[in-house]
Amino acid sequence: MTLAPTTKGTVPFGEYETWYRVTGDLSSGRPPIVVVHGGPGSTHDYLLSLTALAEAGWPVVHYDQLGNGGSTHLPGRGSDFWTVELFLAELDNLLQRLGIADNYVLYGQSWGGMLVAKHAAARPAGLRGLVIANSPASYPLWRQEMDRLRAELPPGVDETLRRHEAAGTTEDDEYHQAMRVFYERHVCLLKPWPRDYLASFYEVYNDPTVYYTMNGPTEFHVIGTLRDWSVEDCCPDIQVPTLLISGRHDEATPATVQPFQDLIPDVRWEILENSSHLPHLEEPELFNKIMTEYLQDLR
Repeated sequence: MTLAPTTKGTVPFGEYETWYRVTGDLSSGRPPIVVVHGGPGSTHDYLLSLTALAEAGWPVVHYDQLGNGGSTHLPGRGSDFWTVELFLAELDNLLQRLGIADNYVLYGQSWGGMLVAKHAAARPAGLRGLVIANSPASYPLWRQEMDRLRAELPPGVDETLRRHEAAGTTEDDEYHQAMRVFYERHVCLLKPWPRDYLASFYEVYNDPTVYYTMNGPTEFHVIGTLRDWSVEDCCPDIQVPTLLISGRHDEATPATVQPFQDLIPDVRWEILENSSHLPHLEEPELFNKIMTEYLQDLR
């Protein structure tokens, strides 16, 4: 269940606007959980179930990263504009504008996990804890694992995908049907797909500028500007207690998560056995239990 927002609006980010919503009381004294969504180029919608943490006493902040959802869309901008540094600056700006930069916890999911790892490595004074969920530490590792997972798809599926990728016809219905086979195995096990996930899924393709530029046409065909990016080098600099979350059937396979476990000094890893890339939707009770216990331990 998604709790209604306490407030929502936009904050200025240079000449642009970043959309946000808050659930709970930012003045409660407890560090708010700032939720950083995946993509890049997705939206907050598929992570709305994290508002349940507000019922347990932790305010929750969702936002849409620039280029998507309720934030400013810039379909004419190219790869020189859409950079990791841009999104780090946007996150810093949001924390300052909401007045929470001196006391907060970050939850980053998928690409958002890499972004919050990079943020945390700068050792911001107000960061109290870090959750990296369903995230690789390295896109080169991710691409290797995508090849392995694709090879395990039913006969003919990967062949269909690669034929369209080689021809540049990834908009074709046949490609999307084959793509769905992968997504139903490694992105969302639930049938039908939940409304919140569908909302973000459709938002990506309503304006795919950021996703296509930085990632590529699908989760498993990463040909964008992030294809060689890694945060492995900065993991030893993360100094806050860190929780890793992934699903047993996750596209973020154990091999892609392992560097976080190996390199972050204060870290523990929870693998949810009946989940893929969205354990907060696939196993919500266990997910909320793990999150609440982690947050209580930060006190």
